[in-house]
Amino acid sequence: MKFRILIWFLLFATFVEAQVDFGIKAGINTFGTNTENSSLTVTNPQNMETFDLSVRETQYGYHAGLFFRFNIKNFSIQPEILFNSDNVDYSLKDFNDMNILNTVGNETYQSLDVPLMLGLKLGPIKILAGPVAHFFLNSTSDLTDENFYDSIYDEFDLGYQAGIGFDIWKLSFDLKYEGNLNKFGSHLVLFGEEVSFSNNENRILASIGFRF
Repeated sequence: MKFRILIWFLLFATFVEAQVDFGIKAGINTFGTNTENSSLTVTNPQNMETFDLSVRETQYGYHAGLFFRFNIKNFSIQPEILFNSDNVDYSLKDFNDMNILNTVGNETYQSLDVPLMLGLKLGPIKILAGPVAHFFLNSTSDLTDENFYDSIYDEFDLGYQAGIGFDIWKLSFDLKYEGNLNKFGSHLVLFGEEVSFSNNENRILASIGFRF
């Protein structure tokens, strides 16, 4: 009990000593940078129709939200709350069609992302790393026009971020890589079975923030 009280006292004293910043931030992100040209072959078990589903192109997305920063000498703790939107184009080939029908469909994903970034300042540059939680909000997909397609999203999943940043006046600039534990396309349900591409989801995020 005394040990817990001591730990809480030390944490309280640390945050009292810390300089606290609050701000807004926004930026762009590339989605699935290691998944372009990834593909999988799916067969309808009823009539043995064969389709090839591939990632044709990953589009730029965006994020925007709030951040808090606790600065303790050369260290910082920065929790963030961000709305994030990504989208990707899929190519769908039907090998049972004599002309090999090839259609393109777009999917858009929205999530509430909560990174907890730990920072170490080395001169003008900050080294950033920490976990990020994703809370699924919504999605739209052109693939819903296909009668064999469905989707199931996890309401919550985890990932990590790492990168660099620097401050100029009240402006903050970040460039981060984000990796996730789930396989890309793990939400896809084709012919009643869950499928996914071989690579994990990842992103590159570039952000600019303003500290009040």
